[in-house]
Amino acid sequence: MRPTAVRRTLLPGAGRSRPVRPVAIGPNRMTSTTAQTGYVDALGPSTGFCYENQDVVVTRRSPRELIGAERRIGRTRHFTLGRHAGRLVLVHNLAPSEVDNGICKLLVDELFTPGWVAGADTFERLFTGLVRTSHSDPLSCWELFYRNTLRSLDTPEDAGPEAPEFSHIYRYAEHLISTIAATSVLDVGTCFGFLPLRLRAGSAGPVRTVIACDVLAGTTHLLERIARRLDRHIRTLTCDAAAITLDDESVDVVTVLHLLEHVDSAHGLRIIDEAVRIAKRRIVIAVPLEDGPEPTYGHVRQISLADLRSLACRWPGWSGTVSELHGGWLVLDRVSPVDR
Repeated sequence: MRPTAVRRTLLPGAGRSRPVRPVAIGPNRMTSTTAQTGYVDALGPSTGFCYENQDVVVTRRSPRELIGAERRIGRTRHFTLGRHAGRLVLVHNLAPSEVDNGICKLLVDELFTPGWVAGADTFERLFTGLVRTSHSDPLSCWELFYRNTLRSLDTPEDAGPEAPEFSHIYRYAEHLISTIAATSVLDVGTCFGFLPLRLRAGSAGPVRTVIACDVLAGTTHLLERIARRLDRHIRTLTCDAAAITLDDESVDVVTVLHLLEHVDSAHGLRIIDEAVRIAKRRIVIAVPLEDGPEPTYGHVRQISLADLRSLACRWPGWSGTVSELHGGWLVLDRVSPVDR
């Protein structure tokens, strides 16, 4: 799944309250929660291997059983689900080596698709709890998550289903960057910043300048701290993707990977307008091809290959190419690259 499924996890003000569905117990009977604090604090305090965020409690415990007054709702391959004092309780015994972006798929496959729980806010809190219960120190939890995810993204392409889907997406984006020998890249809507971190490790050749942009201050703050721990220098910007604080034609390539489905069409056009302003040579856009927008992932619209084709010739001075590879791609190239 797309890393930005948890795009709002990392910022005060991110997880706003939503109406609560009626609570019923059992598969296909959704349990949803409503945040009272207004945000999910990725680096907030926790007690041992127990993470609490208002109406959600996540704990790592072996054996994976409920205790005391915790009332069991259900059990899956990786999780035991319960309720206690009006709060959702998730018990797991994931090993530290298992804590990577793949836990998103575990949550969706085992809890959300069967209908045990519902709601993007609940997803964000459970995801954060799984990461935060991997280590006693908050930042070390996220460093572990980053290192494990970056390692999994390096899985060989011929590994079949063992290769994370986004490893194919990042590799193709890196190919599009390297084929024009780009030396500067701006990644828009970067979320966890996996692509910028890979670029700083040389995944697309000698890219000297890597800028990661996201609207959420918590996201860029966490990325900065993790990048320092990984010794990979990345410049971060906190701003709307449609109003980026960079000069015209200031980077070779702008990447917009799996962002447009999170915003309405008017906002999406403004984001591409801004990329056209900033990019000297190429813009790389990728979207998932879905039967319909997936609300658990925060998607608000469906984008098709036909939609991408309609954008290919929209900007004078740019030529567009549309293709399909683990989703849809629109690559815009400046007809007369700027010599700067």
